[in-house]
Parts: sequence; structure tokens; C-alpha cells
Amino acid sequence: MDFIFMLTRDDRTVTDCLDVLDTIKDLGITHIGFKDIGVDRDTLAQLHTRIKDMGATTYLEVVSTDRDQALASVRTATELGVDWLMGGTWIEETLNLLHGTSIGYLPFAGAPLGHPTRLAGNPDRIAYDCRRAEAAGCAGVDLLAYRATDADPLDLVRAARATTTGRLVVAGSITSTDQIQALASAGADAFTIGSAAFDGSLQPHAGTIRSQLAAVVGLSGIKNQV
Repeated sequence: MDFIFMLTRDDRTVTDCLDVLDTIKDLGITHIGFKDIGVDRDTLAQLHTRIKDMGATTYLEVVSTDRDQALASVRTATELGVDWLMGGTWIEETLNLLHGTSIGYLPFAGAPLGHPTRLAGNPDRIAYDCRRAEAAGCAGVDLLAYRATDADPLDLVRAARATTTGRLVVAGSITSTDQIQALASAGADAFTIGSAAFDGSLQPHAGTIRSQLAAVVGLSGIKNQV
């Protein structure tokens, strides 16, 4: 199971993202993501270039639940040349914008609400959205399981795993190693952590971002058990 470190807090890229990247670049993190809000376009371009120079895979996650703003984020992803685009619910339009690129697309399953984003939808809704995404040609789904408002998070993960053969990334509000191990058991292919590393909740008695991430890096090789 892959660990995707998001250079984000409260669904915004942190303003000192370039400095943070320098601080953690020798930890062996090979999947790194960001949002397209919080810093300007030039900073995003520098950030993406530096992540690629580290040999890491890059992810941009769409934040907005507004159609036009979400599709603008898709255009940003194509201009930067990220490896993966996560989020958004306008599948067909997004895939049209990504046509001809090598970017893998992972739309949201369920109904994202507000900012920071919460997730509405029961397991049946998640399963339906996963089937729809796969039929449309998406590479998998982005599931905000631990921000669920209508169901147990792991029930949503299991429903997604049962109905998609693509990449299942669980994003948002993951704050403990117990959650990470539970996600592996439920069949997730990858998970993201951002805010929990920056606010210190991963390792409450550790003071630096490096210390917060160290235990997570050691868990990133856990294999899913489905």
C-alpha cells in the first residue's frame, strides 16, 4: 500500500511547501501530492519540478465542488504534467480534458460537500460511483472514507474495493497507524496524509514534520489483504 504525502493542511497547499519538501526529501517518500489552492501557479510549477527531480510520483487533488473551478484544476494538472489527478465528479468532461496525456484520473466516489470536504453517500452509492468511473475509463477512485457523514468509513472502503479493479486511494482525515492498518485490511491501494502530519496528531509527542512522517513511511509497504 502506497503512502501519498500531501503538502496540504485543511485542503490547501501549505505556503512553505518548498521548504517542507527540502526537509523531508531524504525520507524515501515516493508519492507526493498537493492542491492547486494555497500557493500561486509559479510555486506549484516549482514544487512539481522538485518532486519529479526527487524521483517521486506526483498527485494533484481537486478541491472545488464547483464545476468550472474543478475543471480549471484539471487544466492546471495538464499544464503541470502531474502523474495522477484526484477528485472531482465531472468524469466525462475531465477525461476529455485529459485526453492525449498520460495522467491517471481518480474521481471522487460519493458526494463531496463543502470545504474542507466531507463525504455523503452510503456503500451502495459508493459502489455505483465506482462502477460508473470504471466504465467511463477512469484509473480508479479517490475515496474520502474518513470524512464520511452517512456510513462507517471501512464499509465504504470495502464497497469500493468490491466494485473496482482500479487504484483505490483513501484520502482525508487519516490520523493514526491503526487507521492505516485497517485500510490495508480493507483493500486500499494507497492512502494520503497531510493535515495530520502538520498538526502533530500522528505522533503527538514528536515535534518535527520528519518525526511525524517517520512511522508512516515504515507502514507504506503494507500489502492490502483483499
